[in-house]
Amino acid sequence: MSVLTSPRGKSEVVHCRRTESQDIYCIKSLMRKFTQKLFGKLNIIYLLEKANLAVTVCNDKEEIMAQATFVDYPNWNVSKQNAWVSLFREFDSEIPCTPLNTLFMHLFVAVDEYSIGCCNEIIRTVFKAVPELHFIFLIVPAYMSLGSTLITVFTQVGIIPCLTFEEEFAVYICHRHNHYPQLHIRKARVEDHDDLMPIFMRHDTILRETYGEYFLAELIEAQDEENHAVVCEVEGVALGFMSVCSRVNMELLHECFNLGPFHGLCNPHPDDVLEPPRQLRVQGSQDAALKTSSQASQKTVEEPQEPDTPDTRECIQGKTVEAVTEELLSAVHSRHVNEVENIEKLSEVSIAEELDNDIMTEGSASILLPEEKEDFRPIYRGTSTAFCIQLFCIEEKYEARSLDFMNFVFSLFPDKNFCIISLPHLTPEFVLIQNFVKMVPFTNCTLEQDLYIFHRAGLLKSINIRLATNSDTPGVENLVSTLLLNRSILDDFNQYKVAHRDPDGTPLQAFVAEVAEQIVGIAVIRNEMFQNPYAHSLTSALHYLVPVRPRRQIVYPLEKLGINAPSKEVSKEPLCYALNHTNRKLTLEPKITVNAKIVVVGASNVGISFLETLVFCPHLKFNNLTLISTHGLPGKNLLGTEQRRFLASDHCFNDKDYALMSLCSWVNVVVGRMTAIDRAAKHVVVSKEEIVLYDHLILCTGQQYQVPCPTGADITKHLTNREIPNNSKQQYTGKVPCNHFTLNDEDDCFKALTWIKNNSITTEGNVIVYGNTIDIYTTVETLLHIGVRGSSIHLVHPPSTATITCINNYVVESAVENALQEAGVHFYQDALLAQWNDGEYPDPIQSASFTTPTKPFRLQCSIFFSFCEKNVDYETFKAFNDACLVYDGRLVIDTNFHTNDIAIRAAGSLTKFSNRYYSNEWTHSNFSSKEIGFQLAAAMLSLFDPTLEPVTEPPADLDRLIPMYKGAKIQGGILPRHYHYLHIAKPAIPAPLEVQMAQPDFGLEIVTGNVQNGNYFRIHINKYKMVETITCLSKEPFPASNYIRLFGQHEQVLNNLCERYHDKLIPDLYSSPTEPRGLHLTVQALLMSHPPESLKPFHQGRPQGSETAAHLLSFPSSIPFSSKCLLLRVAFWNRRPSSGIPAGPQGLTESEIPTLPLATRVLWYIFCLMQVAVCE
Repeated sequence: MSVLTSPRGKSEVVHCRRTESQDIYCIKSLMRKFTQKLFGKLNIIYLLEKANLAVTVCNDKEEIMAQATFVDYPNWNVSKQNAWVSLFREFDSEIPCTPLNTLFMHLFVAVDEYSIGCCNEIIRTVFKAVPELHFIFLIVPAYMSLGSTLITVFTQVGIIPCLTFEEEFAVYICHRHNHYPQLHIRKARVEDHDDLMPIFMRHDTILRETYGEYFLAELIEAQDEENHAVVCEVEGVALGFMSVCSRVNMELLHECFNLGPFHGLCNPHPDDVLEPPRQLRVQGSQDAALKTSSQASQKTVEEPQEPDTPDTRECIQGKTVEAVTEELLSAVHSRHVNEVENIEKLSEVSIAEELDNDIMTEGSASILLPEEKEDFRPIYRGTSTAFCIQLFCIEEKYEARSLDFMNFVFSLFPDKNFCIISLPHLTPEFVLIQNFVKMVPFTNCTLEQDLYIFHRAGLLKSINIRLATNSDTPGVENLVSTLLLNRSILDDFNQYKVAHRDPDGTPLQAFVAEVAEQIVGIAVIRNEMFQNPYAHSLTSALHYLVPVRPRRQIVYPLEKLGINAPSKEVSKEPLCYALNHTNRKLTLEPKITVNAKIVVVGASNVGISFLETLVFCPHLKFNNLTLISTHGLPGKNLLGTEQRRFLASDHCFNDKDYALMSLCSWVNVVVGRMTAIDRAAKHVVVSKEEIVLYDHLILCTGQQYQVPCPTGADITKHLTNREIPNNSKQQYTGKVPCNHFTLNDEDDCFKALTWIKNNSITTEGNVIVYGNTIDIYTTVETLLHIGVRGSSIHLVHPPSTATITCINNYVVESAVENALQEAGVHFYQDALLAQWNDGEYPDPIQSASFTTPTKPFRLQCSIFFSFCEKNVDYETFKAFNDACLVYDGRLVIDTNFHTNDIAIRAAGSLTKFSNRYYSNEWTHSNFSSKEIGFQLAAAMLSLFDPTLEPVTEPPADLDRLIPMYKGAKIQGGILPRHYHYLHIAKPAIPAPLEVQMAQPDFGLEIVTGNVQNGNYFRIHINKYKMVETITCLSKEPFPASNYIRLFGQHEQVLNNLCERYHDKLIPDLYSSPTEPRGLHLTVQALLMSHPPESLKPFHQGRPQGSETAAHLLSFPSSIPFSSKCLLLRVAFWNRRPSSGIPAGPQGLTESEIPTLPLATRVLWYIFCLMQVAVCE
């Protein structure tokens, strides 16, 4: 906040903020003829979109007082965007301008009365917001004067000609030192005590209470060769303080943090042990992905009961280390006094005891690579090259210049290359730390501190970015020599050198970063559609980019579309890769760092949706996201096909979605099973050994199929189900037979498929499938597909406790039963598992006995699949119970996902609402898992995102309503006889279909086709004319994603579906959406349910007229021409006119139509005629 005073004595309290799109109207109102002469005729919207930095000055009433826009290249076309540096250095050799330290003012407007004060406020704010900035240039026509405002901050340095026409322009400059200068740093003196203590005491008194009133003076007096104290000085007053020390406990750091990329912060020594003495085989899954990021390391915990796999990975074995830790002083900065770890004085701690930890090495996030396992940690015997910051504070006004300390403190330790600082991990990231690199702790690190490192080279600002040349080859090869993907990078680099384009003709460019004649970076870029699935860049660089959320694509019937089909570039199956984006506007827009340790237990759809929502927050950077999962991240595509899987799908995510998200770039993964929760210490125990610390624990383990517990009934006594006690809730505690499989995820399915092939089950032996869920049918279809004879498959249904069947549609169920009979599959109803192997040792299962309501039976068995009712895993339940979390059949939560521990939240089928809501029939199982995960993330974002308004909790007596979610509940898969099945329905309490249809407000049922012909299609339109249920059963594959988008749409969006059905104009709902007009409606439904950014103005009621229309017409490769016609029709037909030409959207009148592009005008008049005809 600043106070501006006008020449007439008026005062205004103003503040600066980044310019927003809604400021455009006010900015235009402040523009004068003089402004246009000074800066040229500008498109404000385009300028703001392309600007590096745009600043608006507002008063306390949020009225705009001034605005300025800054870009990293000159205006008025006086030079090329990439070639201005040498030209501007010719003005004055004392002006070392570079792209890093220079911006150009492209626009300035202000309220006349306060223009001088606003100009100074903006310039000061810009220099404060961009610490690297030293020069601001202003270019205006030479014949123009700057006026009374800009002349107060700019000084002319020369004249420059224009590139495109004969005119000269004057070049003005504004220097940092006149507005927000660099700080003067010097050694601290005892007399600085009185200036510094108010800064410390303003925010914290712990230091004085702990060490006495004169602790700062004593610290300054204690300076020697190893300890130094420095201050920053402004006009003779000390306004900042830093204490540094060269004594660092390197042993502790080596035990707790992975310092390999920095050679352990030690000088090289001949006796260093950097390589493992031997290679060991590793246990675990194939979830390993190599990581190059210091943030996204993937960790795997061995489970001794699982067999070894041929994969290898790097393993670092924890040791019992008694380390002397040091006592912390506080690091104070601006509004907060941060306690910083003095690494020499910490008390003794024990780090861990003989942990066998599989820690993923760093590498690419997009490709599965072999892993290695080590049995040791590198040993560094060289001398330390690091010093530490013990205490730091600075006045808030000068906090942006914190980095000015670093040059001076490095000069105090000429033999040191690294500066380190340790902070409590919940410390908000302040300006100084933003220049440091956060280190990755080892899995057995129990220190509640984060370690940050700064290298001396970080002070260098003379970085040269240029196009690569042939002479750069040795430097590039040396740079990438230690990366596992170096061959791929070099191939791209060589392709650029040879042809400057890909083999398919797409242009390539290669840029290198050069510092002191050494290549320190390389980037190979490809025009537009970059489809290389291998991630070359370091994952840490991704923090400077914004991840782009994948968009659902339309599935086109290419044969029916003919010439209207999209190009092959769109229709062909693309390589799956994650997309990250940046632009000029984002370069100077820092992200908000969140260091809170968020641990998600369970890779269920709820957990993945939760992580996806956090990761794709564009302005937040989560440094400590961890997923604990039995098999790591899903999406490994182990079965190799999307068509046939053992398990049904809920269509939340598929392997393509996982690849497009690339969560492994942002999330640490611990592979193992949660076995305990220590709420007091706030850590989770994984596989009974590994400790994972948390600040927020998210439980999303879901429910799994469990090993059924045989009743133990002796079938020789001819017992029936009524004579056997109900033990459905009893936990099986015996040895799990090797040929018994409960399939809960793709890894389980892959193991079962491998076992079937290795044991010749397809040619001999009986297969028993036991359960009542839809997964029994998809599993039977998969078995038939891989060659198992139908007569060898026995489908056994236990007595059901549910009120409905798993399909809840008699027509579909009858078709499935007929298919099973035709395949020769034996099926049994209401059969309870009695014994394995007649009560003898169950491993392996050779026979299984069952009781029924009538007579028992016995089956020979080679492999047993169990799909009994899902439940919470016993070890998971035990962890909840031991942690005293309230459990009542399921984990109890409130409406905000909280358990009885405020730091622990839970969601998904694992949970139930507290009894105080009196809604036991409603649980998260009734809703879409993806939506539940999104809402869970939204509830937590209010804790981390300062841009969100604080959530007000309802009064305790009013908090009695459970939230209702609207996302569709979906299930689908391939059923016997190759039936492709899809069921989409609204969230509801399960009820038989016949009961639903008997309700007076049921609505309309539309059915076409039949199951015999394999084209059954059912749509339920509710009383509000909305699509509420869709059921498809087809012998031919169909675009399920297109049909899912139809859920929740009004029947009029589907071209008056009800009316056309009554008129018998829809003989087949499968063919209708794929016909040209039907496809347009599908596109429309898709865009209405998930509009792309270019179409959002239509959905927000602010169409952009000709610009958006022209933009739509520029999509020949992504949307067919006929579909574009529909989109234009949707865009411009906001309302039906009474007569004449249809009224256009806001901002587009009849008089403006001639200004549209020719193609847009033709379509516009066609639509006008079409609409008039409809009206008539």
